[in-house]
Amino acid sequence: MTGKSSTDLLPIGELARRTGLSVSAIRFYEEKGLIEALRTSGNQRRFLRSDIRRLSFILIAQQLGLSLSAIEEELKRLPQGRNPTARDWRAISRSIRGEIDAKITMLQRTRDQLDGCIGCGCLSLKKCRLYNTEDRLASEGPGPRQVLR
Repeated sequence: MTGKSSTDLLPIGELARRTGLSVSAIRFYEEKGLIEALRTSGNQRRFLRSDIRRLSFILIAQQLGLSLSAIEEELKRLPQGRNPTARDWRAISRSIRGEIDAKITMLQRTRDQLDGCIGCGCLSLKKCRLYNTEDRLASEGPGPRQVLR
């Protein structure tokens, strides 16, 4: 182990208890490189207290619909070995704000169109003749074009 004191380090079970994640989920995030375990002389995993915040960010970001690769990119901005500061979190917030705004826009558009048409170009509903005359959406590509624009 590094020069960290044992009180700065948490066993995986304690990290699971503090974050609400299962031990297997923590191992998964470790395997993906989103957090990093230190090893004791007995080869047991120990995690930094700052990993509580990292894992909490992962949970929130996933709920916001960010991909694991996007989350990984954001976590690279955080310092390893110390708790992130408010400044660190502001930088991440600014970075992901555009992606979140785009998702909000898509969700609002979907909500607003869900009662009538989601723009899939299926022509299977009588209403599609109103929304998609002569199947013009097919020329724009597959899927719900009006929502995904």
